[in-house]
Amino acid sequence: MNTIKAAALVLLGTSLALPAQAQAQASNIKMCIFDIAGRSGPAFAQARDYAVAAKGWGANIELEAYVDERLAAEDFKTGKCDAAAISTLRGRQFNKFVGSIDSIGAVPTYKHLRTVIDLMSSPKLNDKMTSGLFEVAGILPIGAAYVMVNDRAINSVEKAAGKKIAVLDYDKSQAKMVQQLGAQPVASEVINFGTKFNNGQVDIIAAPAIAYQPLELYKGIGSKGGIYRFPLVQLTANILIRKDKFPEGFGQKSRVWIQQQFDRAIALVDTSEKAVPAAAWLDIPAGDREKYDVLMRESRIQMTADGFYDPEMMKILKRIRCRLDASLGECADKREL
Repeated sequence: MNTIKAAALVLLGTSLALPAQAQAQASNIKMCIFDIAGRSGPAFAQARDYAVAAKGWGANIELEAYVDERLAAEDFKTGKCDAAAISTLRGRQFNKFVGSIDSIGAVPTYKHLRTVIDLMSSPKLNDKMTSGLFEVAGILPIGAAYVMVNDRAINSVEKAAGKKIAVLDYDKSQAKMVQQLGAQPVASEVINFGTKFNNGQVDIIAAPAIAYQPLELYKGIGSKGGIYRFPLVQLTANILIRKDKFPEGFGQKSRVWIQQQFDRAIALVDTSEKAVPAAAWLDIPAGDREKYDVLMRESRIQMTADGFYDPEMMKILKRIRCRLDASLGECADKREL
């Protein structure tokens, strides 16, 4: 998932001219960019476009590459960095509202995700983008996380019982969900979950197609495994800023600019999904899909009650799902989540 995060920060855009007066007033900002390849990686290269755009909003951004996302987040938290580009899952600690977008089964398709990101870039939600010292200055798609197994015989929730599943150590909701399935959560990090799958230390992972080639996940899938064409989570990335270090109004300008990069980011995701060999994909029967939708919804409701997800975001996501497909069973349920 290393390259996932790198590819997620697709900040492709246009250069914006900066008047001389704005240059004189611009503040110097340090931004942590998570890229497993460091300064030579795609995330760092593409973040340069964002830095160019940011000059037009009054901020001179100095980019620093991090090959360890955990360290990038920690340096942002302690003030060593004024801004950061990390995954939304990692960023949940800074903004629970936005961090709850990446909740299990809550955003079924990229069409749903586009609606969510468009809404998050609206000035009407400016106050929700800020939590204490921190502000979410942009959200980008990484790609749907699909369940990957090392054995096609693992074709139901029941057959996942007892199996080892990689979970991100910093996201306790994942471990809780796996335990509810009767499976064994194996604490992992972005830098090693793929290796654990390839080496047989875990039987199941959830990852976007964009990770298939870079992390050589075909080794873990082997001749017996596969990828279920059923989005478990829509993974996204965040641009986060320490609000007091940026000019007034910077965050909203940034959110709008990054929202405009959605199509290019999804094009990259689409290319990656099409590059996965057709033989690796597995389909879930329609009847089972409905059962899993119900299971994921009940999990979301429980994890919201347990404090993992933001209830207001859960209500918003349900409204979006029902707006795009009013025939869903949950739409007749009076529960708000």
